[in-house]
Amino acid sequence: MLSRKVFFLYKHLNCKAMVSFQKYALDNGLTVIAHCDDSTPMATVNMLYKVGSRNEHPDRTGFAHLFEHLMFGGSANAPQYDVHVQLAGGECNAFTTADFTSYYVTLPAQNIETALWLESDRLLNPLLSEKTLRVQQQVVVEEFNQRYLNQPYGDVDLLLRPLAYKVHPYRWNTIGKSVDHIAAATLSDVRAFFAKFYAPNNAVLVVGGNILPERALALAQKWFASVPRSAAPGGTIPSEPPQAEPRSLSVQRNVPATAVYKAYHMPHRHHPDYHACDLITDILAGGKSSRLYRRMVQEERLFSSINAHISGDMDAGLLTVSGCLLPQTDMQRANAAIDEQLQRLCTEDIPEYELEKVKNRMESLHVFAEATVMQKTVALACAEMVGDANLINTDIESYRRISAGDIRRVAGNILRGENCSTLYYFHSRYAFNSSGFFATRHFT
Repeated sequence: MLSRKVFFLYKHLNCKAMVSFQKYALDNGLTVIAHCDDSTPMATVNMLYKVGSRNEHPDRTGFAHLFEHLMFGGSANAPQYDVHVQLAGGECNAFTTADFTSYYVTLPAQNIETALWLESDRLLNPLLSEKTLRVQQQVVVEEFNQRYLNQPYGDVDLLLRPLAYKVHPYRWNTIGKSVDHIAAATLSDVRAFFAKFYAPNNAVLVVGGNILPERALALAQKWFASVPRSAAPGGTIPSEPPQAEPRSLSVQRNVPATAVYKAYHMPHRHHPDYHACDLITDILAGGKSSRLYRRMVQEERLFSSINAHISGDMDAGLLTVSGCLLPQTDMQRANAAIDEQLQRLCTEDIPEYELEKVKNRMESLHVFAEATVMQKTVALACAEMVGDANLINTDIESYRRISAGDIRRVAGNILRGENCSTLYYFHSRYAFNSSGFFATRHFT
């Protein structure tokens, strides 16, 4: 199954094609959102459960992602989930993040009831057997090995997250801390996880496409009203304390090029400075006209590539700047060059034309990211989980309101040395010096 970090993508309020929707609440607590789009013959059912890796026990990590796989093991009345989807002319997939797990089926609109039946049946009667568990454990363990341990730079998140986080469960990746946690999962473990988090009152159902909202609601009631609600998951997520000093970790790997990753703690999704952090990453590395690319790649030729992004998490997340060094570049010089550009954002106002450029780019990315019904249903579900489905239409205004002064202020608050965790990811041809921090290059 697809597992990837999903960012919240919303359309500009003033665009002609606003995303219209209607929202309902069933008696069992299920939130139902209906979006009608008669320009397509297709429809999508998206089921979002408010459970991700942040909800796992530190000694039982990787369960949210494992469950993403287990849910495709079929249910009491549909033991072959994928077969029914294919016979209805559709396709399905899912993804897990730190904050939620999302399942979606896209198929011809006239077959929408098949998708709703499948989703309700596996919520009510999933086939959680020893055989299914063993098969999916092997699949996830192989995914862990292939994607995170056996490919270049695959373990970056496994190293950077526990460096940046010491308390919050964001300190482990959605795949989990170790394959041992996945391999040790028992049938009673996964059944308890399902009972705790997989319930209508912990979910958002979005039905989008060529279907009237009234029919979408009627079908949702038909297939989900009988699913009982459960007790609220409960529990509190510990807050990460402010980072008081810089942290660093140096590793050597057999990779194509040495790289550096600098992660800064940033505000949570509801914080008023969240959107400024997002724009800061675009100012730094949003395309070939961005500051870091022009200075580090084109002019000084220190890096072959350079990037910046935010994690997009519900709780306080990370703003990360990363780059792959060219062979002749010294790590100390590369690190100082990045710091120099970051400090410029903290002390100088960004020119209005540059700020307008990144705002326009952000808006276009949001619009094109909602080109399909499936993308709109995912965005609606994510927006509702954040707190309001209408963010799909209004969130871009938060970007538009950001001023040059906001960028300088937020950069000054975030891009501080003591707030940074740095992963120095050296090519194996480097030899560490006596300090064990920076490396001296040697050739064979």
